[in-house]
Amino acid sequence: MFSILLVLLIIVSVFMTGLILLQKSEGSGMSGSSAASMLGGMLTGAAAGNFLTRLTAWLAAIFFVLCAALALVSSKMNTVAQQSDLRNEIVTQESTTVPVSETPAETTTTDTANK
Repeated sequence: MFSILLVLLIIVSVFMTGLILLQKSEGSGMSGSSAASMLGGMLTGAAAGNFLTRLTAWLAAIFFVLCAALALVSSKMNTVAQQSDLRNEIVTQESTTVPVSETPAETTTTDTANK
């Protein structure tokens, strides 16, 4: 699920970047020459600006929704991974319990007696 959302986010961001570059800016931008030639003059003047602006707004909304969905999926994945790591650690600690056969006082007296 995470990788599907990530691929969609990348595709939307590439399209949004292209649309932003096509829009007319103060210095006429790329839209003055390329939009008319690419679209065969279909979208010229105010119609092109209105269409590109609306499409950019929709892609921006989709971008933010995908970002929120990715954050939600990522947080759920991290929580599950942390819980499973904790369970594995607890099981490992329970299976390797140290038997209490000698106390520290007995080990020091036996060590000094051997010397």
